[in-house]
Amino acid sequence: MSANDRYEIHQVDILVVGAGGAGLRAAIEAAKSGLKVGVVCKSLLGKAHTVMAEGGIAAALGNTDPEDNWKEHFRDTMYGGKFLNDWRFALKHAQLAPECVLELQEWGALFDRTEDGRILQRAFGGHSWRRLAHVGDRTGLEMIRTLQDKLLSFKNVDVFQEATIIHILKDGNSVSGAVGYWRETGRFLIFKTPAIILATGGMGKIYEVTSNSWEYTGSGYALALFAGAELRDMEFTQFHPTGMVWPPSVKGILVTEAVRGEGGRLYNSKKERFMQKYDPVRLELSTRDLVARSIYTEIKEGRGTEHGGVYLDVSHLPAEVVKKKLPGMYKQFLQFAGIDITKEPMEVAPTMHYTMGGVVVDPETQMTRVQGLFAAGEVASGLHGANRLGGNSLSDLLVFGKLAGKGAAEYVSSLKKEPKIDKGEVDFAIKDSLKYFEEKDGVSPYDIHDELKKTMQNLVGIFREEKDMKKALEKIYELKEKKIRVNGNVMFNPAWHLAIDLKFMLLCAECVTISALERKDSVGAHSRLDYPNESKEKYNQFIELKNGSIQLRKEPTLEVPDELKALLKVPPSRKWEERNGNKKNEKGE
Repeated sequence: MSANDRYEIHQVDILVVGAGGAGLRAAIEAAKSGLKVGVVCKSLLGKAHTVMAEGGIAAALGNTDPEDNWKEHFRDTMYGGKFLNDWRFALKHAQLAPECVLELQEWGALFDRTEDGRILQRAFGGHSWRRLAHVGDRTGLEMIRTLQDKLLSFKNVDVFQEATIIHILKDGNSVSGAVGYWRETGRFLIFKTPAIILATGGMGKIYEVTSNSWEYTGSGYALALFAGAELRDMEFTQFHPTGMVWPPSVKGILVTEAVRGEGGRLYNSKKERFMQKYDPVRLELSTRDLVARSIYTEIKEGRGTEHGGVYLDVSHLPAEVVKKKLPGMYKQFLQFAGIDITKEPMEVAPTMHYTMGGVVVDPETQMTRVQGLFAAGEVASGLHGANRLGGNSLSDLLVFGKLAGKGAAEYVSSLKKEPKIDKGEVDFAIKDSLKYFEEKDGVSPYDIHDELKKTMQNLVGIFREEKDMKKALEKIYELKEKKIRVNGNVMFNPAWHLAIDLKFMLLCAECVTISALERKDSVGAHSRLDYPNESKEKYNQFIELKNGSIQLRKEPTLEVPDELKALLKVPPSRKWEERNGNKKNEKGE
């Protein structure tokens, strides 16, 4: 490390931005090569948002249902994404997920077990077989613990905790480094590196009600765009069907799909099991987009609960089963809402949860069109299409995090010369981040953020219309023009941190809204009241920045090869129940 009065300099071979599942798995794979790896995370190591992914990891191990295999998983993923997925990602994901789960087991992950000692798998919405490897309802936490322990076994890895990356440096069209800052002291960080892996997660904080943690400000999408990469299908924002609604302090906190996977039932205020109307075959285990719209419709049509939700009930299950299979949910509702879910129903409503769109990357290496810039996990795109199936997120992190780490290591090893850092670019990035202290008549970043969240929640939500989204776009442009004023200095100044993040969040909101306006049909997680039908044309939307302005183009979705089309003839169903001849048993036992 070298330093001067303004910043400190670190040199690494590969810089991983983000320490969730994708970032940790990428760092592990990169570290195996012997190269020096740096990992930057906004919070403390082990505190990543991945810990909130509670239900399980989707992988066709075939332990609970021996008939399951990668072909079945590939088919379910493609149907779930409404065939707007890039089939290459869906194929690779389905084929590699089992070995990635077994790696976790080898590294010490303590999965729930079958009677004969294999990894137990549970049912989830949109999956034809019981496919989710799990640890009660705390799978994400166990996954992060395991990956963290494995990462720290490498001596060639440095972790920079409570630090944030704000700019990617380039030499021509190649990555040369990054600019960041320590959140506690405000001191700037310069990383010299030829390869950066973005594993920054999503952008839920642009919405008012979200299951996402405070880190999810969309920085990865914006950093990639500013660096010259492309985004794909940003209109596809997933609202998880079940988030807490009461008390207000916990509104939006995730209620895992594992509740429904273990047999939970949805009721409206009239005690009607309403999913029988919307999907009489799959019921509560329909795809997330359909369940979320169904709940939203019940609430809007006056059949919601006292606090604006619906009821999710597991009280018909034995109390000991609930406490064993859903210990986190049992404690969460008891602590935050004073409800014993073994005796009373939970109140739930949709919460912004996940972004299916993201950075465009190569399916083999995960590299963008910018040399040396990689992306993996939620910030990347290709796998999920128009809607993500529950459980595919955690296996996405493992599969493509691993590929990104491998791709970055191979890229760095192939370089003939080291890219150079432009000191003028460094100075510009630092000066741009400090401008908020110089504004005399600016507004509070908290006011801007509140207006943005309300705009996106009310005008670009579960159901969308052109007139609303045009209003949203006007508001976003208005907010972008406002000057932001921050008081104090750079030392642990959350207002300054937010001011910087707003640059990213406003760009993400603009991308989502423009993409949603341009897709004039309803498909997957994108529902237009003014265009309620799905288009016969399968296409994806790509965004890039040209002279600072968003440019969007449409391209036909990559066609599935003939040898794989045969796998897609029969749509998904709850096959484990059909096999058992017991379609009424939601537990699948």
